[in-house]
Amino acid sequence: INRQLGMFLLIALAQQHVFVAASDVLELGDSDFDYTVAEYETVLVEFFAPWCGHCQQLAPEYETAATKLKGTVPLAKVDCTVNSETCGRFGVNGYPTLKIFRNGEDFAAYDGPRSADGIVSYMKKQAGPSSVPLHNERDLDAFVNNFEASVVGEDLYSPSLSQMAEFLKVSSAMRDSHRFAHTADLSLGLKHGVESDTVVLFRPPRLNSKFEDSLVKSDEAVSTASLRQFIRDNVFGLCPHLTAENRENMRGRDLLVAYYNVDYLRNIKGTNYWRNRVMKVATQFQSQGLSYAVANRAEFQEELEEEFGLGLSDGGELPLITIRNREGHKYSMQEEFTRDGKSLERFLEDYFAGKLKRQVKSEAAPENNDGPVKVVVADNFEEIVNNPSKDVLVEFYAPWCGHCKTLEPKYTELGEQLSADTHIVIAKMDATANDVPTTYDVQGFPTIFFVPAGQKDQPRKYEGGREVNDFLNYLKEEATHPLVLGTAREDL
Repeated sequence: INRQLGMFLLIALAQQHVFVAASDVLELGDSDFDYTVAEYETVLVEFFAPWCGHCQQLAPEYETAATKLKGTVPLAKVDCTVNSETCGRFGVNGYPTLKIFRNGEDFAAYDGPRSADGIVSYMKKQAGPSSVPLHNERDLDAFVNNFEASVVGEDLYSPSLSQMAEFLKVSSAMRDSHRFAHTADLSLGLKHGVESDTVVLFRPPRLNSKFEDSLVKSDEAVSTASLRQFIRDNVFGLCPHLTAENRENMRGRDLLVAYYNVDYLRNIKGTNYWRNRVMKVATQFQSQGLSYAVANRAEFQEELEEEFGLGLSDGGELPLITIRNREGHKYSMQEEFTRDGKSLERFLEDYFAGKLKRQVKSEAAPENNDGPVKVVVADNFEEIVNNPSKDVLVEFYAPWCGHCKTLEPKYTELGEQLSADTHIVIAKMDATANDVPTTYDVQGFPTIFFVPAGQKDQPRKYEGGREVNDFLNYLKEEATHPLVLGTAREDL
């Protein structure tokens, strides 16, 4: 038995050894970080802690990305629990922290997607020059035949080098999100109707449609400001393909999304069948400030259920239509999508006329809300937090959050001490079960804001300590009126 157990352990250790050896992620530490990173033109480094849940979630995606990027851009990782000197030097104070290094120097924070394909796409843009030189028509055709839009500078060396310098400056700054190339041969653009030095944005061939041009030419002299604006205004076109990787670039706008079986790898024709019907209607409302997109329903199903209450059985194979505006207000089309687009037309007419009812994710307001800490839900947020005559300290929490549970008795004690103060409200809101207004940047839990009376559009994030006295000292400085503790007014 002992011999069998020993063989089992040897096999297990051998398997573990093979697994570790097979990793394509470089493991760096205090002793070898500087000289290893300096060997590469570009490296993506993850600073992590083994106990970090987000790091554990990222690990398989990061490993897959490292394998796909092998030979192009190396991926590395540093365990900050045993390499504190390196992590301290680069200001790592949360996990995972990802940074891009160029030629051994800390170049930029990585703010791209966390999926394997997203990391691969993002880091491929970081490899090599920020703008690819094109020497012939074959180079141009190959470059623009891509899943993403392409920005090409045509003959920018003439009449002076200044336009080319500006183009390269922008390509370096925006390489994370966009693809750039340039050519000194103006003849390459002739078949595309380009007859003078300019910048051309080529839309992805898979998104070609009769409802918009396949390319857009800039009509301004190339400068950093004008080129940035040109790209921002045109890169997405009338109705882009929304993905988990590009969604951040589309935030901050009023956006209608059609969710259905979008598949540009195996079914381009079927995907564009529905997209063209959306675009046909969109052209009728183009001047009204609403943006449009199509998205794969399966990729966003969890969000559709959580934010709009739309389950797998809703809509069948027909597109589901939602709108989310920059204020965070949400709407969904209740009528079934029709092939002639008439139902979408009616939905948009009602939206622009202000006739649609907002969709709000909210728990039921408590029948009794007389406790020291007021319970806020989306439906009573306006009544409690935005009461113009009250100062409000509001905590956004998650039921599963350990730090929130630790804070709860102290926060309740704070509410009890201020229960006699009619000018201030201590409140809390479950941010996982209720829509949080977009003016509140809640990225983690607990997040606490002070919302002064008469300044409800200017919530102030609380960054102080979490003991009762910390809160009281803060409120002493920020409250509109002197605090009332217990039953007597006291100036703390």
